[in-house]
Order: sequence, then C-alpha cells, then structure tokens
Amino acid sequence: MAVRKGELFLSDLNYSITLPRAQGMPRTIAERTRRVYDHLSAVYPASTFFFHSKAHECAVRHSGIENGMQVLEIATGSGEMFRRLVKKNPEGKTFGLDLSPNMAARTQRRARKEFPSAEAHCGAVDVRSMPFRNASFDAVVCCYLLELLGQDDIRLTLREIARVLRPGGRFSLVVIGQNAKMFNRLYGVCGRLVPAFWGRQVEQSVPNLIHKAGLKLVTDECVRQTGYPSRVLVARKK
Repeated sequence: MAVRKGELFLSDLNYSITLPRAQGMPRTIAERTRRVYDHLSAVYPASTFFFHSKAHECAVRHSGIENGMQVLEIATGSGEMFRRLVKKNPEGKTFGLDLSPNMAARTQRRARKEFPSAEAHCGAVDVRSMPFRNASFDAVVCCYLLELLGQDDIRLTLREIARVLRPGGRFSLVVIGQNAKMFNRLYGVCGRLVPAFWGRQVEQSVPNLIHKAGLKLVTDECVRQTGYPSRVLVARKK
C-alpha cells in the first residue's frame, strides 16, 4: 500500500501530532485562519462558553455515540466538545483534529488532564485530506468549521468525512444559523472585516452539500444561546 508523506493510521495516534500540509492541497484562506486561531487559542474558550455549548449538547444528544466507539472530531477549537465526546466514550477511542497546532495542543492537554485513562488523541491536520483509512470511525463530529472554508474546500471536507465514516455511522454538524436578520447583518460586517476569523454563513447551502457527499440527513434542529443562532444537522452514511 502506498503511503503519503505524513500519513498515519489509527494505531499510530498515541500523542499530540503536527503534520505537514497535505500534498497537493491548495493554499486558501485556511492558511490565514490557522494563524489567526493559533494566536487566539488562549482566549477562544470564552466564545464557546457563551455561544456554543448548548449547540454542542444538542449535537451530542443526536450523535448516536455510544461508549466503546471510534469517534472523530474535526475542528476541535478550544476542546469543549472534544471533552464531551471523551466523557461519553471513555472506553473507546476519541480523536480530534484542528488546523491550528496551538488549539490541538491545548485540547490534548485538557483532555489528558481530565480523563487520564481515556484514549484521547489530538493533532494538527488539514481535514481536506485526512490521514485515516476508509471507514475508520463510527461517528464524526464537526462544529463551526465550514464557515471558515471556501466552497471547494467544504466539498473536499465533506467528501473526506464521508470517506472515513463507516456505513451506518453518523456525522454531526453544527453551523451558524441564518434565521436571525439582525445577527446576519452583524455577522456579515464582521466577516468582511476579518474573514479568516469570522468566515461567512453557509447554513442554507449545507444540507444539499451533505446530500451530495452521500450522507442522509436524519436530524435538523435550531438552537439559540445568548442571541447566537446555531443549526444542528445529523446525517447517516448510507
């Protein structure tokens, strides 16, 4: 079997890792996003606490995750969701990826401190080309990432998620909602000012993209926290 440079498999992930940018992957806004989130890794948890935790809870509730599974979170950010997943899956294996090495390292440290006996592993990886075999995971979770990707990168990421997910496995996705006009206007302004941090709202186009990736939607729920709208979508691999 040919192995790409920097490739690793499930059995290799026993410590925090940083991989080179996947070969052949174009340099897009994702490069600037990585730098921004590296700098903000120490303060970003406040955003999760005030705006994202209720959506995280909803996503886990519908995720179908059971103890003993192999679970992957894409874009761990500050690690709040990752710790929820490890807590729910203490006897399984939980893997986390983030484009920012600093975010991945902080998430790894917190998870190892809170759950020292759990198999919890984080790494800095470009999710457009993930270093895992086909059908490696029972469940995949992703929160607030697609807003930071260009349209082509969203398609690549969803294709990769479908590839590493086992048949019948569930993909739980949280995106920023677009059902609040005032919030939409404010977010649009912020996105134009600092696109590498805020990105843009993509919620309305995501269901169709999920379908095109070969996944079937089974849950669709809106959540609001401190005025911040989120949409939780859960899909199953056919």
